Amino acid sequence: MSYQPPTVNLPVPAEKIDGQTITFRPVRDGIDSEVSGVSQVVERANGFSVNASYVAGQDPPQSHIYWFDQSEIDAIARSLMKEKRRILIVDDDRESTHLVKILLEKAGHYLVLEENDASKAHQSAGNFRPDVILLDIMMPQKDGAEVAAQIEADPELCSTPIIFLTALVTMPEAKHGLRIEGHRSLAKPIDIPQLINQIEESLLHAP
Repeated sequence: MSYQPPTVNLPVPAEKIDGQTITFRPVRDGIDSEVSGVSQVVERANGFSVNASYVAGQDPPQSHIYWFDQSEIDAIARSLMKEKRRILIVDDDRESTHLVKILLEKAGHYLVLEENDASKAHQSAGNFRPDVILLDIMMPQKDGAEVAAQIEADPELCSTPIIFLTALVTMPEAKHGLRIEGHRSLAKPIDIPQLINQIEESLLHAP
């Protein structure tokens, strides 16, 4: 009796999976370590079958084809579709913004743009289309409240969550959910795990 590959439903369009280099564990082949392969989507009468070829062993290397079941396809689709969130940080302190950028991008889920000139913040936001804006309050060219007002008046950006970064509030005040002009706030110096929590909560409640 010939092997019948699992038939699966694709949670995303076939072209999002077909031809992608993916990392997986071919556990049904008795291999419990990660391997890499290129996916192939095969259309069936009642759904799809998806496989990837991979090389097992070194002496001699052997090529295998692994067919994915539904749970594996769901996990692969989630991984392929997880896009990085775009974060704009507006602060005249270049060293501070660069450090926050490095630490957020190291977390793996964010793409960060720095803007150190508050007068250009609105334009940068329009070009970058961030998912969240981190905004210092005390800046020389234009303060954070003015920048926030510009963004709120822009129909393309008005729903973008803003988190104020400021030395004007204490850590306890920020932890207790103090809002400034209706926006979330975070005390300086920035605690990165706390910032990530604020970002994720903002994204969760974004329109």
